[in-house]
Amino acid sequence: MISVPNDEKSYSRYNQYGDNPMAPVGPIGLIPLKGSVDFTEKVNYYLNKRRSEYQQEAIVSKYPGFFRNDYRIQVDNARFSSGEGKAVVMNSVRGHDLFIVSDVMNYSCTYKMFGQDNRMSPDDHYQDLKRVILACSGKARRINVIMPFLYESRQHKRNSRESLDCAFALEELYNLGVANIITFDAHDERVSNAIPLSGFESLPATYQIIKEMYRQIPDLSFSNGKFMIISPDEGGISRAMYFASILGVPLGTFYKRRDYTKVVNGRNPIIAHEFLGDSVQDMDILIVDDMISSGDSMLDIAREMKDRGARNVYCAVTFGLFTEGIDHFSKAYEEGIINKVFATNLVYRRPELLEAPWFADVNMSKFVALLIDAINHDSSLSNLINPTEKIKKLLREKGEKIEGINN
Repeated sequence: MISVPNDEKSYSRYNQYGDNPMAPVGPIGLIPLKGSVDFTEKVNYYLNKRRSEYQQEAIVSKYPGFFRNDYRIQVDNARFSSGEGKAVVMNSVRGHDLFIVSDVMNYSCTYKMFGQDNRMSPDDHYQDLKRVILACSGKARRINVIMPFLYESRQHKRNSRESLDCAFALEELYNLGVANIITFDAHDERVSNAIPLSGFESLPATYQIIKEMYRQIPDLSFSNGKFMIISPDEGGISRAMYFASILGVPLGTFYKRRDYTKVVNGRNPIIAHEFLGDSVQDMDILIVDDMISSGDSMLDIAREMKDRGARNVYCAVTFGLFTEGIDHFSKAYEEGIINKVFATNLVYRRPELLEAPWFADVNMSKFVALLIDAINHDSSLSNLINPTEKIKKLLREKGEKIEGINN
């Protein structure tokens, strides 16, 4: 059998030579849960566009449902007045290759409980996900879960008498019959060891972030010797190392000095951020991390960089949660502490964040559509998961003179 290629040029070659792609697992069914409707709408658009580029009459007739204008399947996650819930699938899913999209971080969703509005927590979203899986079990050909922010991923290891929530959740989804779990920039990918027999992919957003940086920063250059990557802590050093290595720029890191005699909100409070690295005088700085939660640590590091003589400070994360609001970031922007914050559209972003002059939204919808198309054909995901070649090509197009990528 012939594998379906993962890139746009290969799809055009399919049209040229008339080869038949590998048979799809089944008709694609996109199920957006509460809080994922807007993102899934964009994914559906790009999936429709992608398949219209290489569809052939023979493929469409041989595989009913292969090409449709709308791949979405509606579900109703109803809530009773007591707060209990149920899931009702509104369309047939028999024989479908289902992709359930769940944004467990969307706190804008509400439901009535004892006459009062109650915001949905990650626990509520996760319960809705399980209900939909139960409603589809035994009917769908395969069930895949796309959960951009992995549920309870920050509780990935045990330091004392603690619950292992993320590992248990993955085991629970596997036992419910989920074949593949797709997430992005998991806090610790080793949590996949909890389900060694299941498909688990944690994908980076590196290429899309760098591409958006070129769009947003007119004079951006990585090859002038004036750019540095900063890791905010030792836990994210591997992520920062990849950025620094692929861009050919120096790397610096911080480590968090904590007070281990106290516990505040479940964590030992940070006393200070200590820097390890070369001089940042007159350098452009990119602080990379998996998420911005409250953002206090990110701003502390940005201020430290400015105090050390950095020229511009940019921040790049996969998930911009901003749990304490955005006022302190707006103030830091006005003071010249930060220049731009890059975060993906994989999770909910509050309207005022999208309107902030310092915020840049990184679109991941097209990439997710391509990912779904490849998984539906059981095609190799190697080219999609590893962004190195795409980043090298992008840097060449921008005329960057970086050692090892222009040969």
